[in-house]
Amino acid sequence: MPEYLAPAVYVEETSFRAKSIEGVSTSTTGFVGPTRKGPTTGTPELLTSFGDFERIYGGYEDLQFTGGVAVNYIANAVKNYFDNGGSRLFVARVATAGSTATSAMIGDGADDDARIRFLARTPGDQGNGRITTSLVSVEATPQSMRRAPNGTILVDGATLYQKAGDDWLQDDDTLFSFDSDSGTWADDSDTALPAAGSANAVFVVLNVLAVDADDNETFYENLGLAAGHPRYIGDVMSETPSRRIDQLENTYALAIGSAVDGFRMHAILSALTAPVTISGGTDGAEPTPAAYTAPLAALAALEDISIVAAPGYSSFIDATRQGIQDALITHAETRRAYRIAVLDTPQAQTPTTALTVKSRIDSTYAALYHPWVFASNPLAQPGNEGIAREILLPPSGFVCGIYARNDNTKGVSKSPGNETVRGALRFETDISFADQELLNPRGVNCLRFFPGRGNRLWGARTTSSDPEWKYVGPRRYFIYLEHSIDRSTQWAVFENNGPQLWANVREAVSSFLYNEWVSGALLGANTDEAYFVRCDRTTMTQNDLDNGRLICLIGVSVLKPAEFVVFRIGQKTADARS
Repeated sequence: MPEYLAPAVYVEETSFRAKSIEGVSTSTTGFVGPTRKGPTTGTPELLTSFGDFERIYGGYEDLQFTGGVAVNYIANAVKNYFDNGGSRLFVARVATAGSTATSAMIGDGADDDARIRFLARTPGDQGNGRITTSLVSVEATPQSMRRAPNGTILVDGATLYQKAGDDWLQDDDTLFSFDSDSGTWADDSDTALPAAGSANAVFVVLNVLAVDADDNETFYENLGLAAGHPRYIGDVMSETPSRRIDQLENTYALAIGSAVDGFRMHAILSALTAPVTISGGTDGAEPTPAAYTAPLAALAALEDISIVAAPGYSSFIDATRQGIQDALITHAETRRAYRIAVLDTPQAQTPTTALTVKSRIDSTYAALYHPWVFASNPLAQPGNEGIAREILLPPSGFVCGIYARNDNTKGVSKSPGNETVRGALRFETDISFADQELLNPRGVNCLRFFPGRGNRLWGARTTSSDPEWKYVGPRRYFIYLEHSIDRSTQWAVFENNGPQLWANVREAVSSFLYNEWVSGALLGANTDEAYFVRCDRTTMTQNDLDNGRLICLIGVSVLKPAEFVVFRIGQKTADARS
C-alpha cells in the first residue's frame, strides 16, 4: 500500500480485471543445415522471403563437399516453405570443415603491414570469386576545395590527386587528404596544392565490383581511400563492420595492413591491372551430428519458433542421419521448447523399409513424412541444358509450409492434413490405398496423388505410440495452449500466493479458454463440457503453499481429426417408418 503522510487528495490507478492471455505464434519455423555461405555463429536470421535467404545464405547451387557434390536441400526447402504458405523462417547454418576464400597479399614489398588482402567473410565454396577495382576521377572545382560558410563541403578523407595532362604519374604523384577539423589539406610531399579548377586537380574515388563463385555481383561505388571518409573502403568492406546487415549481405571484406594510409592505398590500387582472384574456399566434408549441436542450440534460444526441421539430413549415411534425427527430436522434447520436429524418410524407401525407419522413432513431439517429392529444378535455366529439369527433394520443406498455411487459414487446432502440396510435380513413390493401410497406423504420414484432386498431404499422425498423442493437431494445439499460458502468466511469479491471486489466475485462463471455445477449437456444447479451470485449496496442499507453489489444474476437450469418415447405408422398404 502507498504511504499517506501529508493531508491531501490522492488519485491512484487500479485495475478491476484479470490479466489477459495472448495466443502465441504457431507458424514460425526453424531450419538447420549446411548452406553456400552465411554466418555459422550468432543468432539465426529471420527470413520473410527467399530473397532474404539468397542474400544471406546463398542460392540454389549445389554444395561442393569433399566427398562429392550434394544438392542444396536447405535452399530448395526454403523456397518450398514460402511457396506453401510459410511467412516467418529462421535459418541456422551448420558449420562444416570448409575454409575461407582469400586473395594473395596485394602490394609491393614483403612487409604485410604495407599491403592489403581481399577475403570472403564466411567459409564456403561460394566465396571463390574475383574483384575488380577502378579508380575514378572527378573534377575539383573551386567550390569543392574549400569550406563553405554554412558548413563543411569537403569530408574527412577526401582525396585530391594531381596529374600532368592526361597521363597518370607514377613517380611524381602528389595526393592531398582533407582534414575537416583543421580545414586544411595534408599531402605526402612538399608540393603545393594545385589550383582549384585547374586541369591537373581531380578528386579520386574507388569503384569495386565483386563477383562470387555463383556469379552474383556486388558493386561498391564512390569509396574513399583515406580513413575518415564516410565511405572509406576500410569501413564499407571491413572484416568487422559496424552494421550487422553489412556483415550478413556483403560477401567480401578487405584486410588492410597497419601501415596502409590513403596515399599507400592509392599506390597499391593504381598498380592493379587485372581482377583480383579470390580462391581457397571449400564447403568441407558432409556435416556430422555434432555439427548440428550449436545451430540447434541457437534455435532453442528463439522462443517464437514452433516448428523445426533439417531438410536434407535423411540423405546422409545411416549413422549420420540417425544422429541428426535424434538431435532434432531431443531439441523438440526439451522442457519448455514448445515445438514439433518434422522428419523425413530417406530416398527410395518401400513401405516396408519406411516402417523400419519409423520403428526407431517414438516421440509425441515429432512427425514423419514419406515419400520424397519431385519439383522443378531452379537451376535448369536457359543455357544450362546439361542440368535436369526435375529435382528430388525431401518433404519437410513442403510440410512445414503446409503447417504454417493451415495455422493461418484454419487454426492450429485443425490437423494439417488433406492439404495441397504446392510446387510438387509428382512423388518419388506412388502410395496406394493398400500401402497407406500399412503405413498410417504406424505413424508414417504419406504424400499422395489423387486424380482430380492433385498432390495432397494425406496423414496427420505423430510418431508416438501413446494413443493419447497420436495426432499432430491435438499435439500442436496443446503446445500452443501451454506456451500461451506460460508466456502470459509470468506476472504471477512472486505475487502473494493467496485467494486473490488464485482468482486472478482462474479468470485469466478461463477467459482465454472461453475465446478458444467460441472460435470452435474446443469440443463441447457449453463451457462446462469444453474446459475447466481449478486453482484453489483443492489443487494445493499446505506443503505446496509453504514451498511457494501455485498449482492450477486445467482440463480441455480438444477436437480430434475425422480421420475415418464412415457412412452406413442400408436398404429400407417404402412403408418402413424411420
